[in-house]
Amino acid sequence: MIGITDIEQQAELIAGHVVRTPTLPSPGLSALLGAPVTVKLELLQRTGSFKARGATAKLLSLSEAERAAGVVAVSGGNHGIALAHMAAALDIKATVVMPRSAPARSVEIVEATGASLRLTDDMDSAFSLVNRLRDEGLTLVHPFDDPLVIAGQGTVGLEFADDADDLTDVVVSVGGGGLIAGVAAALRARRPGVRVWGVETAGAEAMSQALAAGGPVPVPLSSLVTTLSAPSVSRLTYEHVAALVTEVLVVPDREAVQGCLDLADHAKLWGEPAAGCLLPAAREVLERVGDGCRLGLVMCGGNATTTDVMAWAERFGLR
Repeated sequence: MIGITDIEQQAELIAGHVVRTPTLPSPGLSALLGAPVTVKLELLQRTGSFKARGATAKLLSLSEAERAAGVVAVSGGNHGIALAHMAAALDIKATVVMPRSAPARSVEIVEATGASLRLTDDMDSAFSLVNRLRDEGLTLVHPFDDPLVIAGQGTVGLEFADDADDLTDVVVSVGGGGLIAGVAAALRARRPGVRVWGVETAGAEAMSQALAAGGPVPVPLSSLVTTLSAPSVSRLTYEHVAALVTEVLVVPDREAVQGCLDLADHAKLWGEPAAGCLLPAAREVLERVGDGCRLGLVMCGGNATTTDVMAWAERFGLR
Protein backbone atom coordinates (compact mmCIF):
# COMPACT_ATOMS: atom_id res chain seq x y z
CA MET A 1 0.00 0.00 0.00
CA ILE A 2 1.14 3.53 -0.80
CA GLY A 3 1.73 5.49 2.40
CA ILE A 4 1.67 9.18 3.19
CA THR A 5 5.49 9.22 3.40
CA ASP A 6 5.70 7.94 -0.18
CA ILE A 7 3.39 10.71 -1.35
CA GLU A 8 5.20 13.41 0.61
CA GLN A 9 8.52 12.30 -0.91
CA GLN A 10 7.11 12.56 -4.42
CA ALA A 11 5.61 15.96 -3.66
CA GLU A 12 9.08 17.24 -2.81
CA LEU A 13 10.68 15.65 -5.89
CA ILE A 14 8.18 16.86 -8.49
CA ALA A 15 7.55 20.30 -7.01
CA GLY A 16 9.82 22.09 -9.47
CA HIS A 17 8.24 20.38 -12.46
CA VAL A 18 4.48 20.59 -11.88
CA VAL A 19 1.97 23.22 -10.80
CA ARG A 20 0.47 23.37 -7.32
CA THR A 21 -3.01 23.84 -8.71
CA PRO A 22 -5.63 26.03 -7.01
CA THR A 23 -8.09 24.68 -4.46
CA LEU A 24 -11.09 26.99 -4.35
CA PRO A 25 -14.69 27.16 -3.17
CA SER A 26 -17.12 27.20 -6.10
CA PRO A 27 -20.13 29.42 -5.45
CA GLY A 28 -21.67 28.36 -8.77
CA LEU A 29 -21.47 24.64 -8.10
CA SER A 30 -22.54 25.16 -4.49
CA ALA A 31 -25.71 26.85 -5.74
CA LEU A 32 -26.27 24.21 -8.42
CA LEU A 33 -25.86 21.24 -6.06
CA GLY A 34 -27.30 22.82 -2.92
CA ALA A 35 -24.28 22.11 -0.72
CA PRO A 36 -20.82 23.67 -0.20
CA VAL A 37 -18.45 22.61 -2.99
CA THR A 38 -14.67 23.00 -3.14
CA VAL A 39 -12.82 22.21 -6.37
CA LYS A 40 -9.23 21.08 -6.94
CA LEU A 41 -8.35 22.47 -10.36
CA GLU A 42 -6.10 19.86 -11.94
CA LEU A 43 -7.37 21.00 -15.33
CA LEU A 44 -4.93 23.90 -14.82
CA GLN A 45 -2.03 21.47 -14.40
CA ARG A 46 0.76 21.25 -16.97
CA THR A 47 -0.55 19.30 -19.98
CA GLY A 48 -4.14 19.94 -18.86
CA SER A 49 -4.56 17.09 -16.37
CA PHE A 50 -3.25 15.51 -13.17
CA LYS A 51 -1.30 12.98 -15.24
CA ALA A 52 1.79 15.20 -15.33
CA ARG A 53 2.37 14.40 -11.65
CA GLY A 54 2.67 10.63 -11.92
CA ALA A 55 4.57 10.77 -15.20
CA THR A 56 7.13 13.14 -13.70
CA ALA A 57 7.53 11.02 -10.58
CA LYS A 58 8.35 7.98 -12.70
CA LEU A 59 10.66 9.83 -15.11
CA LEU A 60 12.70 11.32 -12.27
CA SER A 61 13.31 7.82 -10.88
CA LEU A 62 14.99 6.47 -14.03
CA SER A 63 18.63 5.41 -14.13
CA GLU A 64 20.93 6.87 -16.78
CA ALA A 65 20.67 3.63 -18.77
CA GLU A 66 16.87 3.74 -18.65
CA ARG A 67 16.83 7.39 -19.70
CA ALA A 68 19.09 6.57 -22.64
CA ALA A 69 16.92 3.64 -23.78
CA GLY A 70 13.72 5.67 -23.61
CA VAL A 71 10.25 5.16 -22.19
CA VAL A 72 6.91 3.92 -23.49
CA ALA A 73 3.33 4.42 -22.36
CA VAL A 74 -0.18 3.47 -23.38
CA SER A 75 -2.89 6.09 -23.16
CA GLY A 76 -6.41 7.09 -24.11
CA GLY A 77 -5.21 10.66 -24.17
CA ASN A 78 -4.05 12.43 -21.03
CA HIS A 79 -1.34 10.04 -19.83
CA GLY A 80 0.24 10.05 -23.27
CA ILE A 81 0.16 13.84 -23.44
CA ALA A 82 1.72 14.11 -19.99
CA LEU A 83 4.45 11.57 -20.62
CA ALA A 84 5.36 13.03 -24.03
CA HIS A 85 5.52 16.56 -22.66
CA MET A 86 7.38 15.82 -19.46
CA ALA A 87 9.82 13.43 -21.17
CA ALA A 88 10.66 16.14 -23.71
CA ALA A 89 11.27 18.59 -20.86
CA LEU A 90 13.66 16.10 -19.25
CA ASP A 91 15.33 15.17 -22.57
CA ILE A 92 14.12 11.57 -22.53
CA LYS A 93 12.91 9.84 -25.70
CA ALA A 94 9.29 8.75 -25.39
CA THR A 95 7.03 6.42 -27.36
CA VAL A 96 3.28 6.76 -26.85
CA VAL A 97 0.79 4.09 -27.92
CA MET A 98 -2.81 5.22 -28.31
CA PRO A 99 -5.99 3.66 -29.71
CA ARG A 100 -7.40 5.26 -32.85
CA SER A 101 -10.42 6.31 -30.75
CA ALA A 102 -8.24 8.76 -28.80
CA PRO A 103 -9.24 12.40 -29.26
CA ALA A 104 -7.68 13.93 -32.37
CA ARG A 105 -6.41 16.86 -30.34
CA SER A 106 -4.58 14.50 -27.97
CA VAL A 107 -2.90 12.83 -30.93
CA GLU A 108 -1.82 16.22 -32.29
CA ILE A 109 -0.36 17.31 -28.95
CA VAL A 110 1.64 14.09 -28.55
CA GLU A 111 3.04 14.43 -32.06
CA ALA A 112 3.97 18.07 -31.46
CA THR A 113 6.22 17.11 -28.52
CA GLY A 114 8.45 15.03 -30.79
CA ALA A 115 7.47 11.75 -29.17
CA SER A 116 7.09 8.64 -31.32
CA LEU A 117 3.36 7.96 -31.68
CA ARG A 118 1.98 4.47 -32.42
CA LEU A 119 -1.77 4.08 -33.10
CA THR A 120 -3.66 0.81 -32.64
CA ASP A 121 -7.21 -0.36 -33.35
CA ASP A 122 -8.32 -0.46 -29.72
CA MET A 123 -7.09 -0.18 -26.14
CA ASP A 124 -6.51 -3.92 -25.76
CA SER A 125 -4.13 -3.95 -28.72
CA ALA A 126 -2.49 -0.78 -27.41
CA PHE A 127 -1.59 -2.54 -24.16
CA SER A 128 -0.31 -5.55 -26.12
CA LEU A 129 1.97 -3.37 -28.25
CA VAL A 130 3.33 -1.58 -25.19
CA ASN A 131 4.22 -4.91 -23.61
CA ARG A 132 6.19 -5.87 -26.73
CA LEU A 133 8.04 -2.54 -26.75
CA ARG A 134 8.87 -2.98 -23.08
CA ASP A 135 10.32 -6.39 -23.86
CA GLU A 136 12.50 -4.69 -26.48
CA GLY A 137 14.12 -2.52 -23.81
CA LEU A 138 11.96 0.54 -23.29
CA THR A 139 10.92 1.41 -19.73
CA LEU A 140 7.19 1.22 -19.24
CA VAL A 141 5.56 4.23 -17.62
CA HIS A 142 2.25 2.61 -16.77
CA PRO A 143 -0.75 4.95 -16.39
CA PHE A 144 -1.72 3.44 -13.05
CA ASP A 145 -0.03 0.12 -12.18
CA ASP A 146 3.10 1.64 -10.62
CA PRO A 147 3.69 2.71 -7.00
CA LEU A 148 5.65 5.80 -8.08
CA VAL A 149 2.90 6.90 -10.45
CA ILE A 150 0.24 6.40 -7.77
CA ALA A 151 2.32 8.32 -5.23
CA GLY A 152 2.76 11.12 -7.78
CA GLN A 153 -0.99 11.30 -8.38
CA GLY A 154 -1.46 11.20 -4.62
CA THR A 155 0.09 14.66 -4.38
CA VAL A 156 -3.28 15.93 -5.64
CA GLY A 157 -4.86 14.61 -2.44
CA LEU A 158 -2.01 15.95 -0.33
CA GLU A 159 -2.56 19.47 -1.64
CA PHE A 160 -6.33 19.12 -1.36
CA ALA A 161 -6.03 18.09 2.28
CA ASP A 162 -3.71 21.00 3.03
CA ASP A 163 -5.58 23.70 1.12
CA ALA A 164 -9.32 22.96 1.45
CA ASP A 165 -11.62 23.99 4.26
CA ASP A 166 -13.62 21.31 6.06
CA LEU A 167 -14.76 18.52 3.73
CA THR A 168 -16.89 15.48 4.44
CA ASP A 169 -16.84 13.81 1.02
CA VAL A 170 -14.44 13.94 -1.95
CA VAL A 171 -15.42 12.65 -5.39
CA VAL A 172 -12.73 11.41 -7.80
CA SER A 173 -12.99 10.05 -11.34
CA VAL A 174 -11.74 6.51 -11.94
CA GLY A 175 -10.10 5.05 -15.05
CA GLY A 176 -7.41 2.56 -14.10
CA GLY A 177 -7.52 3.83 -10.52
CA GLY A 178 -4.15 5.56 -10.11
CA LEU A 179 -5.61 8.95 -9.22
CA ILE A 180 -8.20 7.73 -6.73
CA ALA A 181 -5.72 5.30 -5.13
CA GLY A 182 -3.22 8.10 -4.49
CA VAL A 183 -5.80 10.69 -3.48
CA ALA A 184 -7.52 8.28 -1.10
CA ALA A 185 -4.21 7.31 0.50
CA ALA A 186 -3.33 10.96 1.07
CA LEU A 187 -6.75 12.02 2.34
CA ARG A 188 -7.23 9.08 4.66
CA ALA A 189 -3.85 9.87 6.24
CA ARG A 190 -4.32 13.64 6.50
CA ARG A 191 -8.10 13.77 6.98
CA PRO A 192 -9.19 10.34 8.18
CA GLY A 193 -12.84 11.33 8.59
CA VAL A 194 -13.31 12.25 4.92
CA ARG A 195 -15.16 9.76 2.71
CA VAL A 196 -13.74 9.23 -0.79
CA TRP A 197 -16.10 8.27 -3.62
CA GLY A 198 -15.17 7.12 -7.11
CA VAL A 199 -17.09 7.67 -10.32
CA GLU A 200 -16.93 5.81 -13.64
CA THR A 201 -18.96 6.12 -16.80
CA ALA A 202 -21.11 3.28 -18.11
CA GLY A 203 -19.03 1.29 -20.56
CA ALA A 204 -15.82 2.06 -18.65
CA GLU A 205 -16.53 0.20 -15.42
CA ALA A 206 -13.21 -1.49 -14.68
CA MET A 207 -13.10 -0.62 -10.97
CA SER A 208 -16.74 -1.22 -10.08
CA GLN A 209 -16.59 -4.58 -11.87
CA ALA A 210 -13.39 -5.44 -10.01
CA LEU A 211 -15.01 -4.61 -6.69
CA ALA A 212 -17.99 -6.80 -7.56
CA ALA A 213 -15.71 -9.67 -8.61
CA GLY A 214 -13.26 -9.41 -5.72
CA GLY A 215 -10.33 -8.50 -7.98
CA PRO A 216 -9.38 -7.10 -11.39
CA VAL A 217 -11.30 -8.47 -14.37
CA PRO A 218 -11.26 -7.52 -18.07
CA VAL A 219 -14.21 -5.34 -19.08
CA PRO A 220 -15.72 -4.45 -22.45
CA LEU A 221 -15.28 -0.77 -23.29
CA SER A 222 -17.98 1.34 -24.94
CA SER A 223 -17.91 4.71 -23.15
CA LEU A 224 -17.10 7.83 -25.16
CA VAL A 225 -14.93 8.88 -22.22
CA THR A 226 -11.67 7.43 -23.52
CA THR A 227 -9.63 8.95 -20.69
CA LEU A 228 -11.47 6.65 -18.25
CA SER A 229 -11.45 3.58 -20.51
CA ALA A 230 -9.00 1.12 -18.96
CA PRO A 231 -9.56 -2.51 -20.05
CA SER A 232 -9.00 -3.53 -16.43
CA VAL A 233 -7.69 -2.05 -13.22
CA SER A 234 -4.55 -3.42 -11.58
CA ARG A 235 -4.27 -5.44 -8.41
CA LEU A 236 -2.46 -2.48 -6.86
CA THR A 237 -5.18 0.09 -7.58
CA TYR A 238 -7.95 -2.37 -6.76
CA GLU A 239 -6.51 -3.06 -3.31
CA HIS A 240 -6.26 0.67 -2.52
CA VAL A 241 -9.82 1.35 -3.64
CA ALA A 242 -11.22 -1.71 -1.84
CA ALA A 243 -9.57 -0.58 1.39
CA LEU A 244 -9.95 3.20 1.23
CA VAL A 245 -12.90 4.20 -0.97
CA THR A 246 -16.51 4.27 0.20
CA GLU A 247 -18.04 3.29 -3.15
CA VAL A 248 -17.51 3.63 -6.89
CA LEU A 249 -20.56 5.06 -8.63
CA VAL A 250 -21.38 4.64 -12.33
CA VAL A 251 -23.05 7.36 -14.42
CA PRO A 252 -24.17 7.39 -18.08
CA ASP A 253 -22.11 9.13 -20.78
CA ARG A 254 -25.01 11.51 -21.35
CA GLU A 255 -24.83 12.77 -17.77
CA ALA A 256 -21.05 13.17 -18.01
CA VAL A 257 -21.48 15.39 -21.07
CA GLN A 258 -24.23 17.35 -19.33
CA GLY A 259 -21.75 17.77 -16.50
CA CYS A 260 -19.29 19.42 -18.90
CA LEU A 261 -21.98 21.92 -19.92
CA ASP A 262 -22.89 22.54 -16.27
CA LEU A 263 -19.25 23.13 -15.34
CA ALA A 264 -19.01 25.77 -18.06
CA ASP A 265 -22.32 27.42 -17.18
CA HIS A 266 -22.17 27.32 -13.39
CA ALA A 267 -18.49 27.03 -12.42
CA LYS A 268 -16.91 28.82 -15.41
CA LEU A 269 -14.66 25.78 -15.89
CA TRP A 270 -13.88 23.90 -19.09
CA GLY A 271 -13.74 20.25 -18.09
CA GLU A 272 -13.57 17.07 -20.14
CA PRO A 273 -16.22 14.35 -19.56
CA ALA A 274 -13.93 12.64 -17.02
CA ALA A 275 -14.47 15.78 -14.92
CA GLY A 276 -18.07 16.33 -16.00
CA CYS A 277 -19.08 12.95 -14.59
CA LEU A 278 -18.29 14.25 -11.11
CA LEU A 279 -21.50 16.31 -11.02
CA PRO A 280 -24.07 13.51 -11.41
CA ALA A 281 -22.01 11.45 -8.97
CA ALA A 282 -21.97 14.37 -6.52
CA ARG A 283 -25.76 14.51 -6.64
CA GLU A 284 -25.92 10.83 -5.72
CA VAL A 285 -23.45 11.35 -2.87
CA LEU A 286 -25.60 14.20 -1.55
CA GLU A 287 -28.67 11.95 -1.63
CA ARG A 288 -26.79 9.27 0.31
CA VAL A 289 -25.14 11.55 2.88
CA GLY A 290 -27.87 14.13 3.44
CA ASP A 291 -27.56 17.35 5.39
CA GLY A 292 -24.12 18.52 6.42
CA CYS A 293 -22.33 17.23 3.33
CA ARG A 294 -19.40 19.41 2.22
CA LEU A 295 -18.14 18.24 -1.12
CA GLY A 296 -14.70 18.24 -2.67
CA LEU A 297 -14.41 17.58 -6.41
CA VAL A 298 -11.12 16.74 -8.14
CA MET A 299 -11.39 18.43 -11.55
CA CYS A 300 -9.04 15.95 -13.16
CA GLY A 301 -8.60 17.41 -16.65
CA GLY A 302 -9.75 19.78 -19.36
CA ASN A 303 -8.40 18.20 -22.53
CA ALA A 304 -11.56 18.22 -24.63
CA THR A 305 -12.07 20.62 -27.50
CA THR A 306 -15.16 22.78 -27.89
CA THR A 307 -15.91 20.82 -31.07
CA ASP A 308 -15.79 17.52 -29.18
CA VAL A 309 -18.11 18.67 -26.41
CA MET A 310 -20.60 20.27 -28.79
CA ALA A 311 -20.68 17.09 -30.91
CA TRP A 312 -21.34 14.96 -27.84
CA ALA A 313 -24.02 17.37 -26.65
CA GLU A 314 -25.74 17.20 -30.04
CA ARG A 315 -25.59 13.39 -30.01
CA PHE A 316 -27.48 13.33 -26.71
CA GLY A 317 -29.84 16.20 -27.54
CA LEU A 318 -28.38 18.45 -24.85
CA ARG A 319 -28.48 22.24 -24.81
